Amino acid sequence: MEGIGIAWQGLIAQLVSFAILFGLLTFLLYKPVRRILDERSNRIKESMDQAEQIKVRMAETEERVREQVEAARREGQNIVAQAGQMGERVKEEARLEARREAESIMARSRIEIDRERDEAIEELRRQFVDLAITAAEKVISETLDKEKHRRLIDEVLEEGPKGRG
Repeated sequence: MEGIGIAWQGLIAQLVSFAILFGLLTFLLYKPVRRILDERSNRIKESMDQAEQIKVRMAETEERVREQVEAARREGQNIVAQAGQMGERVKEEARLEARREAESIMARSRIEIDRERDEAIEELRRQFVDLAITAAEKVISETLDKEKHRRLIDEVLEEGPKGRG
């Protein structure tokens, strides 16, 4: 190899130097860089795992929120329906109360009308009795001829209550 211009001693020295340099670079640079890259890779992997977990939790949370919103909507509809039913009940109770009150007023009015009618009938009866008594007095005081008797009764009836008293 000396013919081609390679010195064995120089080649071996260079190979030994290269091996030492390679060992030092491996020990001093490659392993720390590899460790840093592995750590970074692990952090990225952990971050990706955390992101996936967060994504799953977010989906679960969204589902829970959706369920809660649906439950709240149903509850709101129930409340509205109950309020409507309660309003109908109150309206029906008010209508029944108004009907009972109207019936009570009508019953009291009927009683009052009957009482006033009875009083009016009693007053008419008293007046009629007074008229009959007055007619009888006039008939008795005069002769009892039929023609005169009729004329006196007609006269008393025409005079009515104003002639009595």
